[in-house]
Amino acid sequence: MGIAIEIGVILLLVLLNGVFAMSELAIVSSRRVRLLGLQRSGRAGASTALELAEDPQRFLPTVQVGITLVGVLAGAFAGQGLAQRLGGLLAQIPGLETYASQIALGLVVLGITYLSLILGELVPKQLALRNPEAVAVLVARPMSLLSRVAAPMVWLLSRSSALVLGLLGASKPVSTTITEEEVRAAVAEGAEAGALEREEHHMIERVLRLADKPVRALMTPRTEVEWIDRNAGPEEVAARLRASTVTRFVVADGRIDNVVGVVAAKDLLDQILTGAPLDLKAALRQASVLPDGLSALDGLARLRKDPLGIALVMDEYGSFEGVVTASDLLEAIVGELGPAPAPQAGGVVERHDGSLLLDGMMASDELRARLDLPGLPGEGSYHTVAGLVLALLQRVPREGDRIAWAGWRFEIIDMDGRRIDKVLVSQDPSSTG
Repeated sequence: MGIAIEIGVILLLVLLNGVFAMSELAIVSSRRVRLLGLQRSGRAGASTALELAEDPQRFLPTVQVGITLVGVLAGAFAGQGLAQRLGGLLAQIPGLETYASQIALGLVVLGITYLSLILGELVPKQLALRNPEAVAVLVARPMSLLSRVAAPMVWLLSRSSALVLGLLGASKPVSTTITEEEVRAAVAEGAEAGALEREEHHMIERVLRLADKPVRALMTPRTEVEWIDRNAGPEEVAARLRASTVTRFVVADGRIDNVVGVVAAKDLLDQILTGAPLDLKAALRQASVLPDGLSALDGLARLRKDPLGIALVMDEYGSFEGVVTASDLLEAIVGELGPAPAPQAGGVVERHDGSLLLDGMMASDELRARLDLPGLPGEGSYHTVAGLVLALLQRVPREGDRIAWAGWRFEIIDMDGRRIDKVLVSQDPSSTG
């Protein structure tokens, strides 16, 4: 066999090793979602790639057998062929006769190692990482065919591996379930790559946070609920209709704590338009009642079945806490709704100096995401920025109060009675200095 043929065989074996390495990494690194997309588009090999990705034990032993055999064959050709020929050439050089064989073997091993690293490992794996799904689809069918041919050997290797793993106490397979953190990381990666618009990214983040929120975090608190006294006269009811933009009113007996039902503004307008006497009691409806600790997703499921689309929120003692509507839950996903949106969605105004002017009713988890905070003090005991400031102050708040926490300074800009209305958040100078 000529030296050119021997070199050609070794190069072919090195390239074959590269194909195995590239196939292994591409199939293992492929994302199931993208493979499913290629399968739906009718891409040849996508179904096979998906099957191999979901059951790597079908092809990984085959790949390892192939890589091992290629390495053994390349070593055999190098030792018996190239090293001997090169040793003969080096022996003709004066002074190298004694060590010609050792030098030749070292040079051949060094050369094959270099080629194996570049053409058999690094370059193929870089190609696989740059576009794993495309490579996986390309090599899936040959790898599947090869795995069927090598099935007896693969079975033996798999059984042997399982036996050794059992002896090591690692026979139980590791769960490959996708976690919420992995979903968040994938969404963030998509946003950074430009695959998702900024608002799409924010909406997906809000959807993921929605399941962790109770309905009390999204409700309109009772201090802000628009209500009508059940004993109010027609003139007072008509005045409330003219002055308000809400479509449903809570009806209470004397005070807001004594809720008796809900009335739709449309029902009252129907009475007026038909010339009938304005009768609040005739239009009164019983509203659904939700416990304040119910998850927002469960609350949404119940509101979808409610003809009024509104529910009363009660605490564990049966006290009225507020109302929640389907619109409240929608705003938790898409941001604040309204005919004239604020400059920044979610009750945030970013000022020219980089500070943030926040509405006290802004969701605390929105602030956490905005400031990239690892956690909040007493998280779960409150759900608004006002609640966070109260947790930090641990006393009755006053306008002008300031407190520093986690590198940020929180200043109460405006109070609405006893309620924190506006909060200014800025970098704490003492932490940055």
